[in-house]
Amino acid sequence: MTVPALILFLAAAAAAQIQFQEMTGQSGVEFKLRNGASGRFRQVELMTGGVAALDFDSDGCLDLYFTNGAALPSLRKTGPEYFNRLYKGDCHWKFVDVTRTSGTGGEGYSMGVAAGDYDNDGHTDLYIAGVNRNILYRNLGNGKFEDVTLKAGVSGVDPKLGKIWGMSPGWLDYDNDGHLDLFVANYVLWDPRTEPRCGLPDHPLYCHPDNYRGLPNQLFRNNGDGTFRDVSAVSGIAAHNGKGMGAAFADFDRDGFTDIYVANDSMRSFLFRNTGKGIFEETGIESSVAFRDDGTAIAGMGVDFRDLDNDGWPDLTVTGMINDTFLLYRNAGRGRMFEDIAARSGLGVATRQLTGWAAGIYDFDNDGWKDLFFSNAHFPQLDRYLGGSAPLANTVFRNINGRKFVEVSAGPDFAKPGFHRGAAFADFDGDGRIDVAVTALNQAVRLFRNTTPNAGHWITFRLHGKTSNRDGLGAEIAVHLAGGRTLWNHASTAVGYASASDRAVHFGLGEKARVEKVEIRWPSGRKQELSDVSLDRVVDVTEPR
Repeated sequence: MTVPALILFLAAAAAAQIQFQEMTGQSGVEFKLRNGASGRFRQVELMTGGVAALDFDSDGCLDLYFTNGAALPSLRKTGPEYFNRLYKGDCHWKFVDVTRTSGTGGEGYSMGVAAGDYDNDGHTDLYIAGVNRNILYRNLGNGKFEDVTLKAGVSGVDPKLGKIWGMSPGWLDYDNDGHLDLFVANYVLWDPRTEPRCGLPDHPLYCHPDNYRGLPNQLFRNNGDGTFRDVSAVSGIAAHNGKGMGAAFADFDRDGFTDIYVANDSMRSFLFRNTGKGIFEETGIESSVAFRDDGTAIAGMGVDFRDLDNDGWPDLTVTGMINDTFLLYRNAGRGRMFEDIAARSGLGVATRQLTGWAAGIYDFDNDGWKDLFFSNAHFPQLDRYLGGSAPLANTVFRNINGRKFVEVSAGPDFAKPGFHRGAAFADFDGDGRIDVAVTALNQAVRLFRNTTPNAGHWITFRLHGKTSNRDGLGAEIAVHLAGGRTLWNHASTAVGYASASDRAVHFGLGEKARVEKVEIRWPSGRKQELSDVSLDRVVDVTEPR
């Protein structure tokens, strides 16, 4: 790097300091994630912790839903300490627990959550994945939810294997028929009666994933009448056994159909390319996103799938364990190839000593470049082998012109370590800066308000599909700024690890910005153009018929 380039790089890195302030204590959220651990080192104890940001009552204020564990080995929610929890927000960092009145306390050992309006009635529904028990809650629109799992046909029971461990669910419209379909990333076959024992007799440890049999993922097609059809086999999804932990959706080849990436634990990850004919081709190896750049499979956990360099092609980031390094794949465009740029971007060295769970690609300082957020923690009891603490602080990496990522301190509240897991991203207070809710094993949730000073201008789009699905998931948005710069994003709630984020599509625009036009490509194929769009506000956009 030349001296002038280095000066510009350092100046850009120091231009805006991303900052977060913890709001948990004053929020009224008293949720504590409990995994039921009792010293037996059961694998499920490591994994729970999904969180969703959604507006379940359509009042314009974002709410929170948390999954929770259960007693072991019974897998039963034996008391309220194990309930999943729904909190109603007021747009000012105050939340009220409405779990009992809403009927969303859950059953069994819950893992991940997906939020989406699957029946296009204007009310956001919830799907919960867990160990031997998945749940679909239909939002009735009156503050209550109904368990319609069996009626809808999405219990998650595998035709051959029976009850299985669901990890990360997500909503997408893979066939562009206007109805949200359901994808579930499944982990491993697990039975408390046959749990292997690992480590030394006097120092037991959690077992490596190699000790468990992997599972196929599942895809359920929405029939449009409140029911679903399991198309896992006919679509090609079920042909690939994995150990899925995170799932994210994007149209990586820009052919108009949403594709699926699954981060697998200690084996190659999957990229399911949507052919548009009801069939998915697994192209992870061909697309160079199955392994790390040196051909090693990492312990993939969290994933996000968005355009990081503003070239119009969605890129990928994936978290892993200590010594893995987190992955950063740049989409080279023209259909199928990615390149691992973690090393040259600075992310590889910076994350080698981390174990990451959730991942999020969002523009936290609104400078027009999406940054990286990771929730972090080593496994419990590993500290005696690591020579350091197992709880870790979360990390944020600022995006410098789409080429370099520099870790920022993000403030004293953000530096506190924990056994962090799932993360949901949303602008909870409506100030145009993306905030974060993070869960932690056997610890209180952490709510981080984005207080970044001198953040740039912004614009957020809330989509309302007509021919497309009502949430507009899968829609691609291009924001054209004066001066010739174009920013890209797409609508997806499947972000991070076992979690769901707000469906609104956020753009940071920079300090001096003027929007010339906005182009939206809806899942239906319709194209819409907006002009004279003012900044620093949420824009509601309805799909033209």
